[in-house]
Amino acid sequence: MKIGLTYTGSDAKHENYVRWLRGGDPSIEVVRLDGVSGAGDLDALVLSGGVDIAPEFYEGAVAYAHAPKAWQRERDLYEMAALETALDRRLPVLGVCRGLQLINVVLRGDLVQDLGAGDAVHEGAAGVDKRHDVVVEPGTLLHEIAAAGRGQVNSAHHQAVGRLGDGLRVSCRAEDGTIEGLEWAEPERKPFLLAVQWHPERMCADGVGDAAFYAAVRDRFINEIKKRHGNH
Repeated sequence: MKIGLTYTGSDAKHENYVRWLRGGDPSIEVVRLDGVSGAGDLDALVLSGGVDIAPEFYEGAVAYAHAPKAWQRERDLYEMAALETALDRRLPVLGVCRGLQLINVVLRGDLVQDLGAGDAVHEGAAGVDKRHDVVVEPGTLLHEIAAAGRGQVNSAHHQAVGRLGDGLRVSCRAEDGTIEGLEWAEPERKPFLLAVQWHPERMCADGVGDAAFYAAVRDRFINEIKKRHGNH
């Protein structure tokens, strides 16, 4: 089983994803995708966290609070192409933080470019994640996976989903209304797609938050890959 994982920009952060996805299973190979090497013949795609997406891709403003000093357009373009290829090949896709936002942008949604000065809920400081509850929508894939209507997750983001992308639905929100999860609105005959605004790979490493929102998410993703792999 070969999972493509886009490179977050930090070796240490990348390894958190690798450990979480493998879960001690030596049959799972996690391939680093950075636009240069490792595309290969994949069984699934994980879109990782990282720097803000360049606003030109969703008609956003260039100047906004906490905007990065430089955009990483090559990464944006590569990940957009990787997502479109994965969807065309009907591969299971998991988006994490920036990955959720990228899925929304590719499907013609847009972003809230900054959640506001003094945001006490979502953006961590000095590498320390915030924690907050999410409320899960009944009848969603995430509700089925987590088997819970709410739970605690970590948080380290200053942007969020604005206008929803085509074909998507919200699976959960923070108590302040910020969108924290996306999935297909009509999943029938579509490949597995789940995106979360939190960082399950860090929740797993740190042992914080509710396991249903990191362990169960990983297990379902792996099972979906095995199911597809078994059908080919």
